Amino acid sequence: MARNPTKPLLRALAGEALVPPPWWLMRQAGRYLPEYRAVRSQARNFIELCLSPTLATELTLQPVRRFGMGAAILFSDILLLPYALGQALDYREGEGPVLDPITDRAGLDRLRKAGALKRLDAIFETVRRVQRALDQQVALIGFAGAPWTVATYMVEGGTSRDFRRVKGWAYRDRRGFGGLIELLTETTIELLSAQLAAGAEVVQLFESWAGVLPEAEFVRWVIEPTAAIVAEVKKRYPGCPVIGFPRGAGILYERYAVETGIDAVAMDTTLPAGFACAKLGSRVALQGNLDPVLLLTGGQALEQAVAELRRSFAGMPWIFNLGHGVLPDTPPDHVAQLASLLAAPAPS
Repeated sequence: MARNPTKPLLRALAGEALVPPPWWLMRQAGRYLPEYRAVRSQARNFIELCLSPTLATELTLQPVRRFGMGAAILFSDILLLPYALGQALDYREGEGPVLDPITDRAGLDRLRKAGALKRLDAIFETVRRVQRALDQQVALIGFAGAPWTVATYMVEGGTSRDFRRVKGWAYRDRRGFGGLIELLTETTIELLSAQLAAGAEVVQLFESWAGVLPEAEFVRWVIEPTAAIVAEVKKRYPGCPVIGFPRGAGILYERYAVETGIDAVAMDTTLPAGFACAKLGSRVALQGNLDPVLLLTGGQALEQAVAELRRSFAGMPWIFNLGHGVLPDTPPDHVAQLASLLAAPAPS
């Protein structure tokens, strides 16, 4: 689709420093909003919620409608891709996602690439509906989990503390594990392309578990697949901005920014602003990185932290965001306070 280059988010991604900065929040649609909880009750489970265009469209629009963010991000989940590939998936209260673990080539062979994207048609219909409903100055962000992160859930069977299964397979059988990463790379390209064809204007790759790998493995399982995805998506959709979020990567953020071809890097809470400006800001746009607990806290602590971030990234192409997602018990009034703080004149 044609993209409106005057939208503030797209201007920042193209390298323009804006005052006030454009902003959106990771997990901006979620349990902290009472209107989310009302819609959530209409679906039998989380998968049904994500695959209902009517409900997912409403959830995507809710935070933008209430707080006036500069972007809407598609309401979906990174694990719908393994679900579409045929891996059993459930979301359990208090436990999170639970998958039937894939730990070897035999498990990999049971996945079904053929027709996987067809099983996610409802997501692309949601994108079309959201795009039609958005204000002309609000951008629409599509997303996917990056291959390494999605693989961790597929192999571990859910979240993990030590990642011993997935790292063990990668160390023990590089070629076999590489087959899983290759499959996820190919299908992630198709997933993002379908979102862009439906009306998304920006895509973000969530590499939530980038920080658990040593450098050599980070290059092989994070940088190389991401670079392949970015190159192919940009070949199909020239000019489409791609944001990468390698959470926990530390000093490897620099290699990630240089070697993947992304347009912007989303910074986690721990990445120092000075490092980001010095090592990343001349290469890519920056996004982030308020501690979500400060948004939970609100008041003067939030005001001071936002002012400091605005001073730190002044003159840089920067999108305000959190360093991770909105916490479920965040008061909506604190997000309203944030909106007011970001709309105010730049702090001295």
